[in-house]
Amino acid sequence: MTEIDAKIDALVPSWLTLPDIAERLDVEVTRVRQFVKEGLLIAVRRGENRVLMVPADFIGEGRITKGLTGTLTLLRDDGFSDEEMLEWLFTADDSLPGTPAQALRENRGTEVKRRAQALAV
Repeated sequence: MTEIDAKIDALVPSWLTLPDIAERLDVEVTRVRQFVKEGLLIAVRRGENRVLMVPADFIGEGRITKGLTGTLTLLRDDGFSDEEMLEWLFTADDSLPGTPAQALRENRGTEVKRRAQALAV
């Protein structure tokens, strides 16, 4: 879990607290903490109270956004830090179009993963 810098914080359109995610996924907060620990989600400390938060785009209809976990694994394997992953996922790419996070939410994960794999080359 990382402190987030202002530049990356500004890239992410909206955030959810861990209890909000637990409610949306219909699981206990401890399970959401486990998702973060296992690398299925990225959580950062934000705001004055340093509340642990996750980008809202990472949560879909009652589940973690399809393709996110695999993409995070690829980026981690490429040596990306949590902040670098957030920056990559939320930076617009005209060739997608949109951001990789938007593409994942729109079920275009294959193209996102292809780009993440290309980063390792």
